[in-house]
Amino acid sequence: MSDRPEKELAIRVTDITKIYRLYNRQRDRLWESLGLDFKKNYKEKHALSHVNFEVGKGETVGIIGTNGSGKSTMLKLITGVLTPTSGEISVDGRISALLELGAGFNMEYTGIENVYLNGTMIGFTKEEIDQRLQAIIDFADIGDYINQPVKSYSSGMFVRLAFAVAITIDPEILIVDEALSVGDVFFQSKCYRKFEDFKREGKTILFVSHDLSAISRYCDRAILLNQGDKIFEGSPKEAIDIYKKVLVDQFRKGTGTSDAAGGPSGEGAEKGESSSEPMWKDAFPANPSLVEYGEKNAEIVDYGLYDENGLPTSNFLKGSKFTVKMKIRARETVLEPIFAFTIKNLKGIEICGTNTTMEKIPVATMREGDEHVVTFTQKIDLQGGEYLLSLGCTGYQDGMFRVFHRLYDVISLTVVSSRDTVGFYDMNSECVLDPEE
Repeated sequence: MSDRPEKELAIRVTDITKIYRLYNRQRDRLWESLGLDFKKNYKEKHALSHVNFEVGKGETVGIIGTNGSGKSTMLKLITGVLTPTSGEISVDGRISALLELGAGFNMEYTGIENVYLNGTMIGFTKEEIDQRLQAIIDFADIGDYINQPVKSYSSGMFVRLAFAVAITIDPEILIVDEALSVGDVFFQSKCYRKFEDFKREGKTILFVSHDLSAISRYCDRAILLNQGDKIFEGSPKEAIDIYKKVLVDQFRKGTGTSDAAGGPSGEGAEKGESSSEPMWKDAFPANPSLVEYGEKNAEIVDYGLYDENGLPTSNFLKGSKFTVKMKIRARETVLEPIFAFTIKNLKGIEICGTNTTMEKIPVATMREGDEHVVTFTQKIDLQGGEYLLSLGCTGYQDGMFRVFHRLYDVISLTVVSSRDTVGFYDMNSECVLDPEE
């Protein structure tokens, strides 16, 4: 727990546990509720186990995790939809929550009637809702459907109206559970602009999303849940890196590390990696925050970055060509491995990348001791700034996707530019102005 003063906290979650009882038969549930069955005819499912965290006023915090990790349960506990089995939750501020599509809506009512219904449930008077009604209608932008029963709405219309109500009532705390993935791309853009407005106004946002780019871009912190446990809380970039380990069963509970043994200087320090033979990677500063994991059936034993003259460097002029190079060694038989690289910005958002499959370069099965050197050469049109290179070797074994070796943020690279445009990369536009004659 942090030392943040109480007055600055919007949400405090203290030792929260939520246990569901799973019955084999509905009658077992009925008999127990009536006190007629003294046997335990249910199994206990720990949706959350002793979870602690705090959210400061004005923070935007994301919650990520695999399906069934307890994300939605946590939001429902914070909003009071569910009651914890044990622990305490304190909230300071008016909450507006968008948890489940259509929650709180009466399907027979029109959109307008549901606006008043939801506003009244939140605690607004009719006069206060009247003042906000036009802003809600404008944000939802569903046309004449606002006067039709919501049972006739598409899922996109539903979420437009629900989100418009949630953000227009001027909440101090906004809680959103994955709802934005339902709207179209233009509506999602409008919602995220509203997120930015909320951040500038110093309001608190807590949201669950599988969109890792949104977590990286908008969140000050991220909380990673796995099987009901909080396994990480910190920067979005670190949370996402650990989450990717969880997705491929490479996270070892309680350590924050991967299941893979050894590192670049561990078991791989053999054959071609001895101090007597120069390594490509020696030309680059080591990253103490390097994230490494994988089964190491095949291992990335060397890597480097090169300019268009073939010289090792991590500094590139925008518009020039550069090469990513890596050497992979098989520790055992690996069927048709896939070699990849990605480039992220400093917030952890993946900007670009590719792999041998995308490039339609088949890689034959590797036997123990086999080595491959793969190079990717491309023009760098990223905007000027600092970036991070990640490398990977993956594949399929027994029909299952496997991570053999991944090195996240292995080299930092700098793009030097005398002309930057809008966004992450330059489209190399040509602009011509014809003066009137």
